[in-house]
Amino acid sequence: MKTTSSYLRVLLFVIVAFVLFEVTIDSGDQWAFQKYPIIWAVLGVLTLFAVAIEIAVEAMRSILFRSLKAESKERFLQLQSEAKQNNWFNKTYQKLVGKSKPIEEESEIILDHNYDGIRELDNQLPPWWVYMFYLTIIFAGVYLTRYEILGADDTHTEYEKEVAQAEKEIAEWKKTAKDLVDVNTVTLLTDKEDLDKGKAIFTTNCVACHKADGGGGIGPNLTDEYWILGGGIKNVFHTISEGGRDGKGMVAWKGDLKPLEIQEVASYVLSLQGTTPANPKEPQGEIWKEEN
Repeated sequence: MKTTSSYLRVLLFVIVAFVLFEVTIDSGDQWAFQKYPIIWAVLGVLTLFAVAIEIAVEAMRSILFRSLKAESKERFLQLQSEAKQNNWFNKTYQKLVGKSKPIEEESEIILDHNYDGIRELDNQLPPWWVYMFYLTIIFAGVYLTRYEILGADDTHTEYEKEVAQAEKEIAEWKKTAKDLVDVNTVTLLTDKEDLDKGKAIFTTNCVACHKADGGGGIGPNLTDEYWILGGGIKNVFHTISEGGRDGKGMVAWKGDLKPLEIQEVASYVLSLQGTTPANPKEPQGEIWKEEN
């Protein structure tokens, strides 16, 4: 049985199947085999199927070979040997090896020079080794010219430039990244979609203290111009995030709400300014005016 070629065919089959699974199955950022473990079972079954085919083919070949006459067997083996020597792999291998003597024939090229029992071997270097050596010379010349003569950036300088560029791009991205908003970068949202999200958060978490229309209950009235801890988007954002006065104010919501959600509900709260609640609570705090 040609076990080596059989193994290679089975291995090639497994690799092709693996690649096809990865290319054809949408698994997002994960490998398809990670997201869908069932693929391992499918690949295992296909591998067993491929192995069974190889065994069956080799068994049929062996049966047919035994049925041949002696002369036919000899001719078959001769043709098989010639085909093996003339295939692409062997031809390529011979070109790479060149005229180097194999280990079995090295005794023919040992020189007379002898030093303390160590004798010199006059074998030719294989072409692949010589080509690699020439490539290292060319690479060294290009490297020397580029970095020592022309003064191109070395890896350390390139790294520093890339880090600086990345930091600049991150800073620009943070300016418009809502999920990274904080008390210093928060802005008032006015889009209906954002305000609707803020209203949903307010309805779920805030109506118990401020009532659905913002008129105030346990908490202060949110519709007038009086504020205990200051008005405006930055102050309201900070109050919701960090909480109100110690011991008697609102709890901090930063552990329950994301920064973007706090921005949305703060914007909705400010949209209640000037509305008329059913039973408004008496003003608390001081009148707050936006500074220009």
